[in-house]
Amino acid sequence: MGQTARVSAIVWTAAVSLAAWLWLLLCQGFFWRTDVRLPPQGDPGRWPDVCVVVPARDEAAVLPLSLPSLLAQDYPGRAEVFLVDDGSTDGTGELARDLAARHGGLPLTVASPGEPPAGWTGKLWAVRHGIALARARDPEYLLLTDADIAHEPDSLRLLVAAARTGGFDLVSQMARLRVESLWERLVVPAFVYFFAQLYPFRRIGRKGARTAAAAGGCVLLRADAAERARVPDAIRHAVIDDVALARAVKGSGGHIWLGLADRVDSVRPYPRLHDLWRMVSRSAYAQLRHNPLLLLGTVAGLALVYLVPPAAVLAGAAGGTAAAVLAGAAAWLVMTATYVPMLRYYRQPLWPAPLLPFTAFLYLLMTVDSAVQHYRGRGAAWKGRTYARPDAVTDEG
Repeated sequence: MGQTARVSAIVWTAAVSLAAWLWLLLCQGFFWRTDVRLPPQGDPGRWPDVCVVVPARDEAAVLPLSLPSLLAQDYPGRAEVFLVDDGSTDGTGELARDLAARHGGLPLTVASPGEPPAGWTGKLWAVRHGIALARARDPEYLLLTDADIAHEPDSLRLLVAAARTGGFDLVSQMARLRVESLWERLVVPAFVYFFAQLYPFRRIGRKGARTAAAAGGCVLLRADAAERARVPDAIRHAVIDDVALARAVKGSGGHIWLGLADRVDSVRPYPRLHDLWRMVSRSAYAQLRHNPLLLLGTVAGLALVYLVPPAAVLAGAAGGTAAAVLAGAAAWLVMTATYVPMLRYYRQPLWPAPLLPFTAFLYLLMTVDSAVQHYRGRGAAWKGRTYARPDAVTDEG
């Protein structure tokens, strides 16, 4: 009787996992598709003024790979770059000036806002300072981009054309992250895959839909929409600033769009598992609003959706339960198939696709570790700053 109950539990759990995957496949905004790219662009006739704001803290290692690409933008209108040196100790500001002197291109202003006051992250305080400087130029658009983001020469032109043509107040592209090391191949495409699962891109751009998100590395924002949404002041306590920015703009009546980038790339390396672990765990528990019940639900959900299928295959094969093997294998197959488009987008081989349960288990451990660090009082740490309060925010600059 007990053996029969255990077999039945395995079969039913595998069946629930398969049902969850069928729902994700068909009902979660087709999150697994990677064809959400920049919307159609037309010639706006008059190219509006744009100010580019780049918050930077200790970015001397990546700045030579990113800043020249911004200065070299082939933009028909007036554009200017403001790099805000957020208390760097590695000569970031001086290097930026030197790069501008050597490469020329768009005008560059380097400024420093000083230490952020209580309640502000360093990055958002730097963004606030950069936006204040930009407003003196009265631009129609602001491009908020991180110091590790490299842009193709036509990136700004395409962003502005898409925003004007589509009537968007915010256009954001998720930069293609670096994928070179073994751990980057395993973890990085999954990072974007999981993000799209949480925030399906198709729903973000739909008027009336509640889903809102952006990718902080590349955000083109109408200046009047920023004022209407009180950005960045209204999100100074935000844990994940790009998602909070999108919610503020959409909540104030703005039309937003997010998709994958073709011509915008992150040059920041994450060669070791430790580097990727730190990237995820510094804000994972904050994503769950530091709520233990949400943490338990997330762990259970990840286990059911990602870990049950291979476990059911193994348990069913060991116990001779064909139904468990079939249900688990079917769920695993759907999971693998939905991951393939993301691997192709990243121009990667397909061998990591069936390993997605292992990668998901790593993310589960990173999330639990994020919670452990929170309850140990260590808070989120990034670029030499630690935010130890319960309402602390993560500086992603």
